[in-house]
Amino acid sequence: MSGVKLKTVVWILLTGLFVICSKVEGLGVNWGTMATHKMDPKTVVQMMVDNGINKVKLFDAEQSTMSALAGTGVEVMIAIPNDQLAAMNDYSRAKKFVQRNVTRYNFNGGVNIKYVAVGNEPYLKSYNGSFSKTTFPALQNIQNALNEAGLGDKIKATVPSNADVYGSPTDNPVPSAGRFRPDINDQMVQLVQFLAQNNAPFTVNIYPFLSLYGNDDFPIDFAFFDGAPQPVVDNGIQYTNVFDANYDTLVSALKAAGFGDMPIIVGEVGWPTDGDKNANINMAYRFYNGLLPRLAANKGTPLRPGPIEVYLFGLIDEDAKSIAPGSFERHWGIFRYDGQPKFGMDISGRGQNAMLVPARNVRYQEKKWCQFNPNAKDLSKLGENINFACTFADCTPLGYGSSCNGLDANANASYAFNAYFQVQNQDEMACNFQGLAMVTTLNISTETCSFNIQIVGTYSSASRISVYLFVYLIVLVIFAL
Repeated sequence: MSGVKLKTVVWILLTGLFVICSKVEGLGVNWGTMATHKMDPKTVVQMMVDNGINKVKLFDAEQSTMSALAGTGVEVMIAIPNDQLAAMNDYSRAKKFVQRNVTRYNFNGGVNIKYVAVGNEPYLKSYNGSFSKTTFPALQNIQNALNEAGLGDKIKATVPSNADVYGSPTDNPVPSAGRFRPDINDQMVQLVQFLAQNNAPFTVNIYPFLSLYGNDDFPIDFAFFDGAPQPVVDNGIQYTNVFDANYDTLVSALKAAGFGDMPIIVGEVGWPTDGDKNANINMAYRFYNGLLPRLAANKGTPLRPGPIEVYLFGLIDEDAKSIAPGSFERHWGIFRYDGQPKFGMDISGRGQNAMLVPARNVRYQEKKWCQFNPNAKDLSKLGENINFACTFADCTPLGYGSSCNGLDANANASYAFNAYFQVQNQDEMACNFQGLAMVTTLNISTETCSFNIQIVGTYSSASRISVYLFVYLIVLVIFAL
């Protein structure tokens, strides 16, 4: 064999070996549980294991979730919600939190906890400083309690922050101009100093989707990874996507604060599939199909080459999540509410996209739907009944640009009524709406709009809604009198 042919064969073999061995290092998922019907935590954990997902970021430290994670080896970031930060300013309570939610699971076959998230985006500008005075003392107390428990070397406290902690594109027109927001600069410097002292990472949430949301002038290709016709040029560096530009803006802000080498975790990044004109399966597929291979290549960003630890947002859709930021908030999952994958993706980053492994043994309620009653005579109260249904159930797919936006008036009503009917566990009384609705065993879904049947799960949320309904009816009676 000639030398040229031999080199060619070696190159092909090495290339194939790289493809086989390359994978996304440090890839995890966010597991939120704001749903009316939650899947069994054991089912969710098994679904993660089946798909090779070995890191998860939680938004609390709920016992059934932690028990399901025990013995799996899955690396866990537990969390302290923002409304508990003030309590963590008391060191004795911080110690109790660590004892109850960390030390308790620290045994052979327990939960592999690596991080404690102190709050969730507590410095968000829209919070108007509500948590600015309680976040840092809580961080100190939790990390010190971990240290006192002898766990500080392997478990680190961090504060997941929104990218707005280092300002807007107007404040930082190019990544090298990145600086922390002037109103919280002193607090952020104090925070990163403490993180550095404890060898803890800075955690940031980056959302390219939000660059498009509500901004029709934003160059759409810049939100993805397959090239932008007009890159942002910064000191000779060409930025072709908003993820790199955003990440390097943080790198510059940390450098300006004196901690340019601080480890960074991307706590949340993803793309929603409904609830907005730019939130759909095709765009989510495009986003992940660019992000995952890029992470697998361990290329990093221009200012921070190398692997990036990333948690995808999120794992499962959450139909009870607040939609104050936008209707898309309930549709971030790479899986549907029932653990069914939405689109093909390869979390190894090798580009071999296929449907992920669905959740096992998920049980559904009966094949019954609630629809608009075509024989209804008095339609004068149709609007208020639809509003009531959508107050206590998820109607976000009906919004402008969403998957069910093209339904006619009667089908709109049917969607709202069915959503409420399913939340109420198909209670026959929940499909009346003053004679405007009726139960059917015919699937009323359309080609583009799914009228879901809920799973058999935890009914606590539905029970609370039943209480709300009872109170609502009492109020109506009082006003009628």
